Amino acid sequence: SFPPLPLTCMFSSFMQGLPYSKEAAMAKLAASEAATFVSHQAIQVCGGMGYVSDMPVERHYRDARITEIYEGTSEIQRLVIGNAVLKQFK
Repeated sequence: SFPPLPLTCMFSSFMQGLPYSKEAAMAKLAASEAATFVSHQAIQVCGGMGYVSDMPVERHYRDARITEIYEGTSEIQRLVIGNAVLKQFK
């Protein structure tokens, strides 16, 4: 289970002209990891047929995995979040 995302904070920061990179990184990280987890579970349900390239489940898994790489890897998103938290408490 994932915690609720602070999308209202991100929207509020955007409207006020404040930086919102931490919230955006949190949303990207949570969404990409949730998509990967769910699609992996779907492949497990389908068994061996889940790995066949003709199955939609396999395509969803590939698409979900690329979200962890595209526009910054999950590790980079974690670094962005960590740096923002450190700056917040300095």
